[in-house]
Amino acid sequence: MVIFAGCPLFFGSAAGYTCYMKLQCAARLATATVFFVLVMGVSCASNQVIPEGLTQMEMIQRGQEAAFRNKFPLALSYYSTLIERFPNDMYHITAAEYEIAFIHYKRRDFGTARTRFEALLARYEGRDAALLPPQFKVLSEIVLQRITEAEARRSR
Repeated sequence: MVIFAGCPLFFGSAAGYTCYMKLQCAARLATATVFFVLVMGVSCASNQVIPEGLTQMEMIQRGQEAAFRNKFPLALSYYSTLIERFPNDMYHITAAEYEIAFIHYKRRDFGTARTRFEALLARYEGRDAALLPPQFKVLSEIVLQRITEAEARRSR
């Protein structure tokens, strides 16, 4: 920045101290700006309206892409919208529920993740179990085991 040009950076003088204070102020401003952008990015993403006309696979794909970029609120919006728009599509609802639980796992919210994985696994015990995709049962069991191991390590 121009205001720092020519500032003596030794602290034995008043000019050096003034320059130091300007640098501190600029650093605080930069930090506040980054924080604001991050907060607004998260809040804007969570309020994003999911476009009409997307197929179930497109919604799953976009949710996975958002989660990969750590845009978890946006990913959750895609999965929740899929569940709302396609309430009779058991395959994709199961996929969305697994992805929601997995996001909680990735965020290290093990309590919520465990609850969601257990609820998903309970569906495999019901009368419609044969209609559900088997891979999400296996994956849920694996992640539940990892959660149990992580909680055991935490309690040591």
